[in-house]
Amino acid sequence: MSSTPVPSHGRPPLHAVQVLGSGSSGSGAHVRSLAGGLVARGLRVTVCGPSTTGERYGIPESGAAFSPLDPEASAQAVAGIRAASEGADVVHAHGLRSGTLAALALRGRPTPLVVTWHARARTEGFLLRLMERQAARGAAVLLGATPDLVDRARRRGARDARLAPVALPAPRRAPPPTEDDEYLRFKARAELGAVARPLLVTVGRLEADQGHGPLLDAARLWRDLDPEPLLIMAGEGAERSALQRRITEEELPVLLVGRRDDVPELLAAADVAILPSRWEGSSLLAQEALLAGVPLVATSVGGVPDFVGDAAELVPYGDATALAEAVARLLADPLRCAKLAAAGRVRAAGWPSEDDTVAHVLAVYDELSAR
Repeated sequence: MSSTPVPSHGRPPLHAVQVLGSGSSGSGAHVRSLAGGLVARGLRVTVCGPSTTGERYGIPESGAAFSPLDPEASAQAVAGIRAASEGADVVHAHGLRSGTLAALALRGRPTPLVVTWHARARTEGFLLRLMERQAARGAAVLLGATPDLVDRARRRGARDARLAPVALPAPRRAPPPTEDDEYLRFKARAELGAVARPLLVTVGRLEADQGHGPLLDAARLWRDLDPEPLLIMAGEGAERSALQRRITEEELPVLLVGRRDDVPELLAAADVAILPSRWEGSSLLAQEALLAGVPLVATSVGGVPDFVGDAAELVPYGDATALAEAVARLLADPLRCAKLAAAGRVRAAGWPSEDDTVAHVLAVYDELSAR
C-alpha cells in the first residue's frame, strides 16, 4: 500500500471520522485497513467505536485516533459521534446501526456523511426499514459492498448509492509448500478420520442464517455415496447444540470441530469446500478456497456470483438436493476440479486490493469536500 501522503498545498489535512460498530461482516478489518491507508496518505483519521472492537482489530495501531463509544447506549453513542465529528470534513459510518446513529448525530450540520453497507441485515420488519431509511437518506453517498445492497439503498431513498470495492482482509495462508506437503495432508486427514473417504469442509458462524440446515439435509443424501464423504464444520455459534443433536440423532457423517486457527490447513486437506449461507458479500471462506485451489460449491446469493464468477459451482440457497448433487459431481470429476482450481486463481488476481479500496474511498471524500 502506498505510504506517500497527499500534498496539502498549504491546507490542513482532511479530517475523516470513521464510525464502527461490532466489526462484524468484515467491517472491523475493513476500517482498520482503510484507516491505515488514509493516514498514510496524509489524512487525519478518528475512529469511533466500542473499545472492544477497537482493541480486537488493532485500530490504534493504524495511526488513527480512537474515540470509544458505548455500544449499548444509543443516545450516548450519538452524542459521542457528534462530539468526535466537530470540525470534521467527512464522517464515514460502517454498517446499518452505525449509519443510523451517525445520521442522527450529524442532523443540522453540513458535514457530509458516507455510509457503507457491508452486509444485509438478518431480520426484516418495520424497525429495520426505518433504520435503513434513516441511514440511506442521511448519507450524501451510500456505498454498497454488493449490487443487491446498492439496490436496497436506492429503494430506501438514498440520494447517491454506489457499488464500492471492499477489499477482504489478508487471507489466512498455509505455510509455503514443502516436500512434506503430501505427508502433512495425509496426517491432517487421518486426524479427522478421512483417510479413505472424501473430505468436505465448511467454515463459518454456527448461526441460523448460515444454511446449516440444508447442509445437513445434503449430508444425509451423501450417505448413499461410496465411499461416504465426511463433512467438517468449523466455527462456533448459538446453533451448535441443535446441530450436534441432529447429527447424533440422524447419524450424519458430519463432525463439528469448533473454532479453528488452522483453516488454511483444513482447506489444504479438503476435496471440496462448501459455502451454504443464506446471504454473503465477499466471503472469506470463498476467498481462501479459491486462493488455495480447492473446488468450491456455494449458494448463489448476495455478492457471491459476482465474487467467484465461473470459479465455483453455484446452487440455490436451501436446495439440499442441488447442493448434494453438485458436491457429488465434483468428487467424481477430477478434471472439473482442476479447471475450477485454475479459474479460482485467475479470479482471485482480479479482486480489489486494499490500495484500490482506499483510493476509491479517498476519491469519494475529495468529491464531497469539493462540493
